[in-house]
Amino acid sequence: MTERFIGLMSGTSLDGVDAVLAAFDSTGQLTVEADFFVPYPSEIRDEVLALQPLGHNELDRSARLAVSLAGYYARAVNGLLLAEGLLPADIRAIGCHGQTIRHAPHAGYTLQIGDLALLAELSGIDVAGDFRSRDIAAGGQGAPLVPAFHQNLFSHACTARAIVNIGGISNLTRLAPGQDVVGFDCGPGNMLMDAWIRRHLGQPYDKDGAWAVQGHSNPLLLGAMLAEPYFSAPIPKSTGRDLFDLAWLEALLGAYPASAVDVQATLLELTAVSIANATLSYAPTVRELYLCGGGAFNLALRQRLAALLPQLHIKDTSALGLPVHQVEAAAFAWLARQLLLRQSGNLPSVTGAYGARVLGALYPR
Repeated sequence: MTERFIGLMSGTSLDGVDAVLAAFDSTGQLTVEADFFVPYPSEIRDEVLALQPLGHNELDRSARLAVSLAGYYARAVNGLLLAEGLLPADIRAIGCHGQTIRHAPHAGYTLQIGDLALLAELSGIDVAGDFRSRDIAAGGQGAPLVPAFHQNLFSHACTARAIVNIGGISNLTRLAPGQDVVGFDCGPGNMLMDAWIRRHLGQPYDKDGAWAVQGHSNPLLLGAMLAEPYFSAPIPKSTGRDLFDLAWLEALLGAYPASAVDVQATLLELTAVSIANATLSYAPTVRELYLCGGGAFNLALRQRLAALLPQLHIKDTSALGLPVHQVEAAAFAWLARQLLLRQSGNLPSVTGAYGARVLGALYPR
């Protein structure tokens, strides 16, 4: 018997909502049947960014934004159903990541907003969400969660692989036969590059790294960036906009000024070097690296990774059967299914939690 789930992902890139239609057969084998994307308007992105730092009237602003986000999530769900000729009754549940506002595992919490009760009302489908909190309650980082999904979908019995997701933040998963899965956030992925080009050229992202390649990486600025203690901190670890935001960048530029285009080139190099360093430190024996997430489309970034990691065969996850833009949303469809089956969705070897835990909360339709 096949069951269908919808996975929703709205990440730190703040470009919009990715939705996938995921079918699971009786053995748990996943097939993504379709995907759908709903872009965020600039005002939603601005409201999310305004909530990242401490500010005035946060409770009211975050609650109102959560209601708005539920509308975009519902639009993604309904668009997917309409495109595929399906009804709400055809979907077992929605797995919704929510929009991260704060990530502070050191303080015992993480916060993803999006009114999931309203989403259940608008969609007529059970909604699973708040996946990160249970892992943090068990002493974990609450992130990254995708390595458990990577293990389920991309592991090979004989071959060691690394999966690198390059979204707003980049994260690495090491899948080595006979060894615990290793996974953690490497550092900024697209997030700072997107913010910088938006500020200077008014573009949402640097397509193929075309602007970055017009500049030159500034070695002093790059060195100051890489001196950030996060990069040398031991695993388990996770990060986000709470650390790597434009204020972090601007503080460094005060001491190491550079032209706008050279900053963009340096930010691309930061993403490439931090991924390469993470791979060499924690996955030195792998010979296959598969990219996913929006950064997998950045040609200049891929070229720098190939130059920094010449010993690796670098491809993307489409070679493993799942297109790069579907992976994260599919992970949250999988997590929704894990919740309904009351099976664990975390990996203690990744997050540092005390043990395996069933993740998430359910909002019945």
